[in-house]
Amino acid sequence: MSTEINFRYLSEPDMIDAGVGDVVRCTDVMEEALVLLRQGDYRMAGENGNSHGAMITFPERPAFDGMPADGPDRRFMAMPAYLGGRFGTTGVKWYGSNAENRRKGLPRSVHVFVLNDRDTGAPLAIMSANLLSAYRTGAVPGVGVKHLAKADARTAAVIGPGVIARSVLETTLALRPSIDTVSVKGRSAAGTQAFVDWATAKFPQLSRVIAAETIEEAIADADIVMATTTTDAAGSEAFPYFPKSAIKPGALLLLPAAARFDDDFLQDARLVIDAEGLYQAWLEEYGPTAYQILGIPGSHWFGLLENGTLPPSKIEEIADIATGKLPGRRDDDEIILYSVGGMPVEDVAWATDLYRVAEERNIGTVLNLWDTPALA
Repeated sequence: MSTEINFRYLSEPDMIDAGVGDVVRCTDVMEEALVLLRQGDYRMAGENGNSHGAMITFPERPAFDGMPADGPDRRFMAMPAYLGGRFGTTGVKWYGSNAENRRKGLPRSVHVFVLNDRDTGAPLAIMSANLLSAYRTGAVPGVGVKHLAKADARTAAVIGPGVIARSVLETTLALRPSIDTVSVKGRSAAGTQAFVDWATAKFPQLSRVIAAETIEEAIADADIVMATTTTDAAGSEAFPYFPKSAIKPGALLLLPAAARFDDDFLQDARLVIDAEGLYQAWLEEYGPTAYQILGIPGSHWFGLLENGTLPPSKIEEIADIATGKLPGRRDDDEIILYSVGGMPVEDVAWATDLYRVAEERNIGTVLNLWDTPALA
């Protein structure tokens, strides 16, 4: 029996060749992953098996020379998971993040993904993961678009034009090619206009891309709203606020980032999440401050559920809708809020799919770990 272990290295151009940007395919894979989560065929970090991962942060004033100081998005994080079904692999996304990277022409976070054999633990692949992470982040909201958006949606709105918004918008437009108008509202006029210019050049299907002055103006006629503003350290009062009066009847709101709604509106809207276990884990880890720290609307819904303000029957999982256990859109006036937290099983799913494409097409570089281990 051979003891040789080889693994495949995939650079960012290799990942592109393997199809990392195929947003429709990625959406289908994310749907598979979410169904497996609902069935329980997965494991993530922590004793509860649902943790987002493990994070290293830094003190505001380090006592040791060379130790990084706290700052915007300054952290290192490992996000491990196992996913069953046809995937049957384990993996971990490891990244460092620092908002100051922008000054160096680098992304805020730099990601690497390691995919492992579930039996031996041997590495199958080490891959560039910025695009992997970005496209799966857009594809999980895409599962909501696939099952819950109006089939003839014509208008969309982006609140928080950044990297997340780019992948969510690209996925949304691929799944609803009828959309011809997008309104954009960012924190700054320059950031908003940069996104308008990018979207205008990127998507020929759009006849109009408009910079809006307010959230209310941006979402007034939107069939699909993307809330993609990063969490503000000041807490929920600083999160983008979406008043019920400004939301178009029949709108689908995609919520992979910070957003705030009136609690009485939540009693009327349809509330859908990606996977219950993640929100339960956040409650265990952060307690009642989960929503203030994370900004993800679903973490607030579970807080309301915990204190008895919201009945458990109000919160539905997208997997139940995808498998037909629950209906999709019920009527053209139903307003649906779809909360997305992001989970490492999603990275495992898309990484496994791309790795198998790379194996089949011989994309990337095969490297040797050892022929025979020096210690065994």
